[in-house]
Amino acid sequence: MKIVVCIKQVPDTEAYIKINSQKTSIEESGIKYIINPYDEFALEEALRIKEKLNNAETAVITLGAPRTQEALRSALALGIEKAVLIPQEDFILDNFSSAFILAKTVERLGYDLILCGKQAIDDDMAQTGGIIASLLNIPFVSLATKIEFIDNSQIKVHREIEGFTEVFKIKLPAVISAQKGLNEPRYASLMGIMQAKKKIISEIKIQDLGINPENLIKTKLTRLEYPSPRSQGKILDGDLKEAAQKLVKFLREEAKII
Repeated sequence: MKIVVCIKQVPDTEAYIKINSQKTSIEESGIKYIINPYDEFALEEALRIKEKLNNAETAVITLGAPRTQEALRSALALGIEKAVLIPQEDFILDNFSSAFILAKTVERLGYDLILCGKQAIDDDMAQTGGIIASLLNIPFVSLATKIEFIDNSQIKVHREIEGFTEVFKIKLPAVISAQKGLNEPRYASLMGIMQAKKKIISEIKIQDLGINPENLIKTKLTRLEYPSPRSQGKILDGDLKEAAQKLVKFLREEAKII
């Protein structure tokens, strides 16, 4: 059983984001980067499956700048056995080209189950898992909240929808995207962190996959803009009765919604 987890390094959720002067990307200087939070659920699930199945092997892959080695080291510290970095050159990739490169890399590694987060918190596209599955022509279930192994060739995947739970029975190989609630991600142990520092991170160059990524790109980001500033709120003085009267007057005469 070969389990591959696709992860992405994203800005920390508490980071203050600035748009660069060209308005084509964010200003990266001074930003702390972390593993995409939804990918942490995928990593944890891979580890839990490895602990249940004696024959399971785990690998983590990412596409990005040299700094993404930090994310791979973090995954190794948790207990993932193998890490692969696909260095990204200066060109900007879209979701399709990124997924295409990941799919080709997964093909080279071999796989039975591919796990990823439901979406990345930086671009919120939620497309990578589905595109990988489509390119590999294998089943895909998104927003997984529970994965059960029937045997080495079949799994049950639970996903939450509005007011219901869907349960899919699918044959492996397959791609599953993880949702919050799938599990509770663990923390790396001190021993795991120390061991991860000594482990080798393999590199697979895009050119070695026989890919010209510039020919794959289907969409281009033309501009980033800050959202329009919110109008200033109003504080209504007085006791509860007076404030309620002022609120009704405001909604009727200024906001004109009653």
